[in-house]
Amino acid sequence: MEKGLLYPVTNKFRQDQKLDGLWDFKFDPSAEGEKKGWTTGFGDPIKMPVPASFNDFFTDKDSREYTGDFWYAKKFFVPDYMKDKMIELRFGAATHRATVYVNGQEIRSHEGGFLPFTADITTAIKLGEENIVTLKMNNELHRDALPAGDTAILKNGKKMSKPFFDFYNYSGLNRSVHLMAIPKENIYDYSTTYDVSENQATVHYDVKATAGSNFMVSLADEDGQIVATSEGQSGDLVVENPTLWQVRDAYLYTIKFELVENGQTVDEYSDEIGLRTIEVKGHQILVNHKSVYLRGFGRHEDSIYAGRAFDLNVERRDMNLMKWIGANSFRSSHYPYDEQVYKFADREGILIIDEVPAVGFKMAAASFLGGLNQSFFDGDWVDELYKKHIDQVKDMIQRDKNHPSVLAWSLCNEPDTSTDSAVPYFTKLFNDSKELDPEKRPRTFTLNEDDTFEASKCLQFPDLYLLNRYPGWYHKWGYEISDGEAGLRAELDEWKNSDIDKPIVFSEYGADTEPGLHKLPSIMWSEEYQIELLDMFDRVFDSYDFVRGEQPWNLADFQTVEGNMRVNGNKKGIFTRDRQPKAAAFFLKKRWTSLPLDYKADK
Repeated sequence: MEKGLLYPVTNKFRQDQKLDGLWDFKFDPSAEGEKKGWTTGFGDPIKMPVPASFNDFFTDKDSREYTGDFWYAKKFFVPDYMKDKMIELRFGAATHRATVYVNGQEIRSHEGGFLPFTADITTAIKLGEENIVTLKMNNELHRDALPAGDTAILKNGKKMSKPFFDFYNYSGLNRSVHLMAIPKENIYDYSTTYDVSENQATVHYDVKATAGSNFMVSLADEDGQIVATSEGQSGDLVVENPTLWQVRDAYLYTIKFELVENGQTVDEYSDEIGLRTIEVKGHQILVNHKSVYLRGFGRHEDSIYAGRAFDLNVERRDMNLMKWIGANSFRSSHYPYDEQVYKFADREGILIIDEVPAVGFKMAAASFLGGLNQSFFDGDWVDELYKKHIDQVKDMIQRDKNHPSVLAWSLCNEPDTSTDSAVPYFTKLFNDSKELDPEKRPRTFTLNEDDTFEASKCLQFPDLYLLNRYPGWYHKWGYEISDGEAGLRAELDEWKNSDIDKPIVFSEYGADTEPGLHKLPSIMWSEEYQIELLDMFDRVFDSYDFVRGEQPWNLADFQTVEGNMRVNGNKKGIFTRDRQPKAAAFFLKKRWTSLPLDYKADK
């Protein structure tokens, strides 16, 4: 677990410089880079953009599909005036393993391709001179890693990723790299929780520093006016007549922490927060004690050329599309997204179900995608997997806990919960994660087709249920869709007749759709059939009061591994990969913009 994951800022005590741009890049199929001296740079490099996935820039298949070790390198300058500062590098995401070297000195290693990590390089740099950072990275997939998969050796000796998940294994430095200069005595973490009413809000805060416990804390409104102050490492900020952060109507205050020594401020950190509460009560999802009906999407960080890299332009478009269509939420399927996505959502009043990259924990998927056939949690890899799993849960919550947009934590996507061996795994996972979030947001995981009300042995764990269901597509498709609807209703009747009193959100459903394909009457893959399937699900949702959200799969088409089930990727998007609407977008817009935010509140 990382000690602190505050987003980099520049102020009079801190300096943040992005090292984005062209980096040197080189494949290392024989894994001999260290032996060849690549820790201080390497010859004949490819110039590679950062942030970006390397895959789609290449025109040859061996490079695009490359699996194994690869290297990045970048020269940077640290001026003399930083001599009294701690110098750190912060990597937003490095897929999936990275070892960092500065001027040939090994600094640290990290595993996990979707969360940030920092490297203290203070003693390795040369002040007033040019320095070089190199990274040895590896994108192989393993059963004891997140996301899960295998790495095969082909007969020609080349490695190939065998993911147990249905999205492409885009690799590289997918997010920004920051060079940070911060005080040696510094603020490294803070947490906030809230009590709110119409007339008053209280911000309970706790702040941590490497040394010292004297803090001055203030809260300012959007006009920059100070509305509350406090002192101490923990305390309360009381706001009279607050403007609350509401769904689709966000308001952000700025909280500022000052670390004080001998009457002088030695470090400062500011961030935007929203005053709001989150609660699950019976079948209701409550924001500020008011019922909210979720409508939105599962998403992927996926775009043309840049792959899984964060692209500010694409994210701006995605947020505008979600606002246009009437969405109020999305799931960060199937991994935590770039932090700037959460900042967008904070500003727009969009709720996020934040998901850790625990995907592929199911042998049905592994058998289909990777040739395996056994209960996933019976494997000898589970102990090592769990260590990595809980570590990434900790880092996700550590990174994202202060975002008002984060509604819930999804601890896994479609795990095999139908076997007895899953129970001790999830017992430990939910016990170990219970105290990580000061706000105690709901925790959950998605249940797929096999993990029905009758079959799943882990229904006791989630605070709300996320169901991934595909009648009309993966079974009972085409003219049989009426039977698919009947089966879906039969399953929901089982939930209805049980004593479970928790909300259900449909977190995946949909149909692959080729844009521009029209058929009368409809057939599968046509735009008409996508609407027909969505309409069927809507009828079902409206029939059950405990269904409190709908998030079709997916916001946009995205890339997957090639195969006879996929025509250039997954085409279930309501928008195309270049973010243009299919006919279903107008169908959903009509429904979602007519539904009240508190739909079913009186049920």
